[in-house]
Amino acid sequence: KSTLISYGHDIECSWLLHEAAEILGEPELLKKTAKLAVDMARANEAGLARDGGLHYEFFPESNELDSDKHWWSQAEAMVGYFNAYQLSDDENFLKRSLGSWNFIKEQLIDQELGEWYWSVDSEGKPQTEKEKAGFWKCPYHNGRACLEIIRRIDQINKIAK
Repeated sequence: KSTLISYGHDIECSWLLHEAAEILGEPELLKKTAKLAVDMARANEAGLARDGGLHYEFFPESNELDSDKHWWSQAEAMVGYFNAYQLSDDENFLKRSLGSWNFIKEQLIDQELGEWYWSVDSEGKPQTEKEKAGFWKCPYHNGRACLEIIRRIDQINKIAK
């Protein structure tokens, strides 16, 4: 069992766990996972940087932070914090989700050639040596995140009408 903290995996797990409970439709499980998802999102805020991006990993045993901000972690943060906002009505989570989106727009999206960079470092320099699409880098996380956010905003708009 690892003590490594993977901020992207943790925030992704928070919303996927709740989504699985929604699909199962069991009220008690849904209530339990809603609380867990919000608690996980709150704990995950430890991985947020001042620029709105989510750090990659933290190694508690050596107290080392991998401060790179990978594309997929930012996509999962955007959805995970939005999910926590929907579950809790805590506007801080909405701000975190919007902060993730702003980070993505400003730092990860290649405005000239399209697609998202693999990562940016702590100085905001994009990782241009790694592929934009390949075995480990594909539009899965970012495409899914955008579709998920659109779906969730549509749900909110339907309720508001």
